[in-house]
Amino acid sequence: MRLTLRSILSPLVLVVSLALAAPAAAQGTFTFPQILGYPFPTELVASPAGPAIAWVFTQRGVRNIWFAQAPDYAPRQLTAYTEDDGQELTNLSFSKDGTHIVYVRGGDHGANWPAPGNLMPDPASSPVQPRMQVWSVAVAGGAPVLVGEGDVPAISPAGDRVVFERDRQLWVAPLDGSKPAERLLFAKGTSEDAQWSPDGSRLAFVSSRGDHSFITIFTSTDQPLRYLAPSTARDSMPRWSPDGTRLAFVRRPGQGGARGPLLEARPQPWAVWVADAEGGAVHQVWKSPETLRGSYPRVAGGANLRWAAGDRLVYLSYEDGWPHLYSVAAAGGAPIKLTAGDFMVEDMTLSPDRRTLVYNANTGDAPDDVDRRHLFKVPVDRATPVVLTRGETLAWAPVVTADGASVAYLGSDAQHPGLPMVMPLAGGPARSIAASQLPADFPAAALVTPQAVTFDAPDGTRVHGQLFKAASGPAKRPAVVFVHGGPPRQMLLGWHYMYYYSNSYAVNQYLASRGFIVLSVNYRLGIGYGYEFHQAEHAGARGASEYQDVLAGARYLQGRPDVDAAHIGIWGGSYGGYLCALALGRNSDVFAAGVDWHGVHTRVSTINLDLLTAGIVGDGVTEADVKEALQVAWSSSPIAAVPTWRSPVLLIQGDDDRNVEFSQTVDLAQRLRAKGVEFEELVIPDEIHDFLRYQSWLKADEATAEYLARKLR
Repeated sequence: MRLTLRSILSPLVLVVSLALAAPAAAQGTFTFPQILGYPFPTELVASPAGPAIAWVFTQRGVRNIWFAQAPDYAPRQLTAYTEDDGQELTNLSFSKDGTHIVYVRGGDHGANWPAPGNLMPDPASSPVQPRMQVWSVAVAGGAPVLVGEGDVPAISPAGDRVVFERDRQLWVAPLDGSKPAERLLFAKGTSEDAQWSPDGSRLAFVSSRGDHSFITIFTSTDQPLRYLAPSTARDSMPRWSPDGTRLAFVRRPGQGGARGPLLEARPQPWAVWVADAEGGAVHQVWKSPETLRGSYPRVAGGANLRWAAGDRLVYLSYEDGWPHLYSVAAAGGAPIKLTAGDFMVEDMTLSPDRRTLVYNANTGDAPDDVDRRHLFKVPVDRATPVVLTRGETLAWAPVVTADGASVAYLGSDAQHPGLPMVMPLAGGPARSIAASQLPADFPAAALVTPQAVTFDAPDGTRVHGQLFKAASGPAKRPAVVFVHGGPPRQMLLGWHYMYYYSNSYAVNQYLASRGFIVLSVNYRLGIGYGYEFHQAEHAGARGASEYQDVLAGARYLQGRPDVDAAHIGIWGGSYGGYLCALALGRNSDVFAAGVDWHGVHTRVSTINLDLLTAGIVGDGVTEADVKEALQVAWSSSPIAAVPTWRSPVLLIQGDDDRNVEFSQTVDLAQRLRAKGVEFEELVIPDEIHDFLRYQSWLKADEATAEYLARKLR
């Protein structure tokens, strides 16, 4: 890693601590079991009762909860799961006294829809039906205790009960599992996002009724539910004031209304409201501008509404073209813009005293920080941000310890995958607290540092990418374009903060070690480059304008003197699989072969029966509008390009996919077979979209690399 004068503090400690912990393979090749053997951290949380943290490590598919506390933060494993069984560990939270951690085991928390019958994933093909369950484990040690079957637990302030969601309703059980769970209350519709009042006497939740929803307060079974300012709007994100007297929430218009032109985007306004939790009086604190940029933010955490110190509310808005943090008095008034500049704020947390926001953003003083993440802190009542991390590292998922002294976060760099880190909130060196968990044969020394590159699409859009190239190799090499999914994602100049894309980064490193030049393209619709890039015109089913960025990436490779222009391939997953299939169908003259992981192959399904009916009767949209939208959606679909598809392709998908219907791959295979296009298949029975088992990742990764090597060399 290159160190500069601007990166001599926390980045230096990160690099040194990780390098010492992982005496990796020497420069050269490595195997997939080696590069996929790292522990991937998620679910980082801080204890409210002392300087302690917990997180989940997933290592070769085995998931366990780990714990560490001041002053040494020595990591300690709390659970003892041993199998690569594909059962997630999510939704970690501490009890108020810090003695227990509640978590959820099982499920598919990245799914777009539930399986029929609400069946939980069974990627290990177990004959015993898996369940999604809430568990509790003591920090002091001992076996986990089953609390009940469900999801999204919320521990009462007293620490004696846990409320959780089951079958879209709220259930309750003792923290110690001493009694069976029971349904907490009856409410029409679905009940979700349970929030205990600070004293534990009441529970606020969202009662969703389909096209509208209410903020609801439950006190006891002998008192009626109270709805705060019920209307035709969709109310969400209830947040208690620190004294428990008020609730802040987000309000958006209810569904419905006259249709507009289907190929045009329309503003999606929203507002922040505050209600008196006793009397029910409400007032609007802030309202978004009626602009596209002012629309409800489609980013991690949405509005990210929080109640801060000084009776202020903090939230995130895209109104100036970038996702930034704002602060406004709960009584109303002009908001303070806490962050400013051409960058996005992504993860954020409040200090225990609610006076400071700690966040990460793709900005900094190092070159190309637009493709990294660094930590900052800012007071909730004035725009004076302070840098916490810098250099050629990445930092995400910050939490502040209960004593307010330290920030824990997850950090990585180009050679080392994410690990838990701790640093002083006041600033200073960071240290890794679990680098010893990296396997001794992890090939850090064999990994390349991706190079930031930019190129222009035909319409002039500037596109960012990361180029992977080993130092040694032939003068001209085969090349591969990698296309991420999402599409609101951003590939980075280091190991990614999402497990799916950490895996993709590993594959790209492997391909580079085998003599390929790999270009990862951050095409429009992705995050990190502003609103117009994120919400691009004529994209997706409205014209697939983002495809020109992918093709521009291939043209960039063709123009490099070190690339064999006749041997350029492409691979990607999900939305990346869609763009991979589109590339092979439209430009087999450019892309010699490809690997399509669970891609979308038709966009016509975006035009539903309601839209067709509206066009027929003229309810804000005409038949001509619908016909044009259908035609554009069809032309934006890979299956429409099958007549010109000549390049071979490997299709990979699990048949329990809950994000992209497996029928998308089944249909494409039949069309390619009828056209005589060469294709191969890797179908993984019972696996979901974000593969849950290490064995599935290993199988798909090895198949991807083998196929590209076989077809492009």
